[in-house]
Amino acid sequence: MPENRANFSFLWRMALRDSRRSRSRLLLFVSSIVVGIAALVAINSFSDNLKADIEQQAKELLGADLELSSDNPDFTYGLLDTLQYEVSYENSFASMVFFPKNQQSRLVDVRTLSGDFPYYGKIETIPATAADSFRDGSRKALVDQSVMIQYDIEVGDSIRVGLVTLKVEGALVSSPSQSLGATLVAPLVYIPMAFQEDTELVKRGSRVNYRRFYKFTNPPSSFDIDAQIRLDSDSLRLKDIGSETVEERKAETGETFNNLSNFLNLVAFVALLLGCVGVASSVHIYIKEKIKSVAILRCLGASRKQTFFIFLLQIGGIGLIGAVLGAFFGTLVQTILPTVFADFLPVEVNFTISWTSITTGIITGLMITLLFAMIPLLGIRNTSPLITLRGMGNDSKMSKDKLIWLIYGLILLFIIGFAFVQTGNLQDSLVFTTFIGLSFSFLTGIAYTFMWAVKKYFPSRASFLWRQSLANLYRPNNQTLVLIASIGLGTALIATLYFIQTLLLTEVELTTDKDRPNLMVFDMQGYQVEPIRALAINHGLPILQEVPVVTMRIQSINGVTYDNILADSTIDRRSSPFRREWRVTYRDSLITSETLVRGQLSYDETPDWLGEGNTLPLVSLEDDYAQRNRIHLGDTIVWNVQGVPIATRLGNTRTIDWQRVQTNFLALFPSNVLEQAPQFHVLITRVESAEQGALFQREIVKSNPNVSVIDVGLILSTIDDILGKISFVIRFMALFSILTGLLVLISSVILSRFQRIRESILLRTMGGSQRQILIINSLEYFFLGSLASLSGIFLALLGSWGLAFYSFDTTFVPNLLPILLIYASITALTLLIGWANSRGIVSRPPLEVLRNELE
Repeated sequence: MPENRANFSFLWRMALRDSRRSRSRLLLFVSSIVVGIAALVAINSFSDNLKADIEQQAKELLGADLELSSDNPDFTYGLLDTLQYEVSYENSFASMVFFPKNQQSRLVDVRTLSGDFPYYGKIETIPATAADSFRDGSRKALVDQSVMIQYDIEVGDSIRVGLVTLKVEGALVSSPSQSLGATLVAPLVYIPMAFQEDTELVKRGSRVNYRRFYKFTNPPSSFDIDAQIRLDSDSLRLKDIGSETVEERKAETGETFNNLSNFLNLVAFVALLLGCVGVASSVHIYIKEKIKSVAILRCLGASRKQTFFIFLLQIGGIGLIGAVLGAFFGTLVQTILPTVFADFLPVEVNFTISWTSITTGIITGLMITLLFAMIPLLGIRNTSPLITLRGMGNDSKMSKDKLIWLIYGLILLFIIGFAFVQTGNLQDSLVFTTFIGLSFSFLTGIAYTFMWAVKKYFPSRASFLWRQSLANLYRPNNQTLVLIASIGLGTALIATLYFIQTLLLTEVELTTDKDRPNLMVFDMQGYQVEPIRALAINHGLPILQEVPVVTMRIQSINGVTYDNILADSTIDRRSSPFRREWRVTYRDSLITSETLVRGQLSYDETPDWLGEGNTLPLVSLEDDYAQRNRIHLGDTIVWNVQGVPIATRLGNTRTIDWQRVQTNFLALFPSNVLEQAPQFHVLITRVESAEQGALFQREIVKSNPNVSVIDVGLILSTIDDILGKISFVIRFMALFSILTGLLVLISSVILSRFQRIRESILLRTMGGSQRQILIINSLEYFFLGSLASLSGIFLALLGSWGLAFYSFDTTFVPNLLPILLIYASITALTLLIGWANSRGIVSRPPLEVLRNELE
């Protein structure tokens, strides 16, 4: 044991002594690890804090112990008769609100409220007192903050909801029942329930969602609301009652942000992998410079094992320092993330130090430093003492070393394992690892192919400057592979994020291109159709569609009802068609967004599968929906239309382009079946300007307060704002990868100064000017930057096309200008860093090469 301690002490002292002249370079190569570990610690710490705050603030997410909702205002739940509780009521319906101040109107989600909801948390308003004062019995309202800003509404102004005019008591910032997705179309407006009837917006046939929020007082100690809801789930579904508990909201919120956390972790992992590339390359260059020192140690009696561990201790010590620094900076970055994600967080995230994340980050940093440095370090074992006499480098064949393949296997397992830890999904981790492996393989292949092609095919009659600069790309200590791999992968990541963001925005904008509709008027009653049609014509607006809509439910399919499915588990029939409320229309032709797949709209002769003597109306379903729910041509479907059963047969199926702004329906009836059923109408038109749309909406709201208008252009601007915020978050996280790539670039450039100084001084000694050397180095970095950026862009284009085709079911058409900007930026940055490094080289006097004082 003392001998082992003495041996370790000797190795440690030798490692420290040998590193004296190289510590700055050692710290530089591990700087890329600092950024990767910082990203990892910051994101994991943020995720830990977010999970803890969701757990602590779970009740504030729902605002109550239980939420029940239904389309029936008189729904009942027997369990509540056995409990003591407080209850608040909230009725929600879409409506237009009119702003007398500027004569404008907006579709909103009107919520009439009574009771003390929320029981936990609060409705956040500006001013803060407005959440309580708007319930004082006066005609007051809370209006979504974004709407107030958009329409220049201030506290004290008035709005009109239906036939009621209310004072704006405050701006609504957030509410426990608020949904980000829903507010894109219809922002919230709260009014006291006492004035709901006066608005005259809630009548028979109106689409209203009735919510009740319960706070249990003195529940039995053994009472478990979640278990009880699960037990009563079937009966609640039969009554069309939706429910949500604190645990359900917590689980739903946690799952949403787990997906976000997984994405962020993978972004950090990409940054970490780039740092690993930098470590492997930098250690490779560093060890090549140390070969002579290794040979001298071998001549002095050091064994292969001792020389190997001397440099392993050097790299491990610096790796540990880098990991600790990364954990420190990651903890600092963690304080910024709640602000970056503020628009998307359901709870207030408090800052606490996550020692688990810090410890994990430090261990990970040390592991990856040693693991990726091991490949070049293994070459030390085969260094011959004769190198001190021969002056030759280590030319042993590393591919023959079995330990090398073991290290490669460990690296592969590490990447898969770490990705699994970050995502919790083995399939995702394997896909991610495969993608990373293919990307690195592609970039490595590009680098080697380019070096081979330049060496073999570049014209020997080219000018000296061109030949010298291109030769640097394949000479010993070249940076071609590491720069193309690191910068190429970083470019691919950033470019892919940009292309996908642009693709999504383009798809959204296409909905209002050319002559496509961008304004929808709905909830029109029969007597309002002709006046509103005439109003549109008077405003010069085209009537693109005017569609009746009937609300119904499915009562049975081939004689099987929802009750049968609940009572008999052997029935092979999905329950989802029975549990939804259907909105259908009737016509005898298809529209441009529909394509017939199976069957026919009408039949001159009855097909065999309909059977003889069929007199039932033939309905149409969306093809994919029919297949998912195993509904086949000829099946009998009985519909419940406001209490009246209507029997039909499935006569055909269609595909539907849901991306178009049109009235698309899962189910389509023929004419002469539903004309007398209770219904409302939808009118679709197109306005050429915001002013024209605002004027038309104003006239509709004044004379028809129950009618609602969806301005697609306004929704698109809101979506654009949300996507802009998401884009900022993505780009902020991508900065970790960019910064890592830059540090890998800088460290690999600076760590190759030894070779560059030697070559440049030799050129100066032979008569080369500073200008010529600068041109040679500039051309070299121009080629490196160009090849790295073009390779990354190619990967990004390929990845974006795959995502567009397989995930978004659309066509990816890249824009040339962003591609050129990405290429120019990456290339210019590489050139700038290389040029800055070259300035220090060319300023060294040629006499230094004679004195052998190169550092």
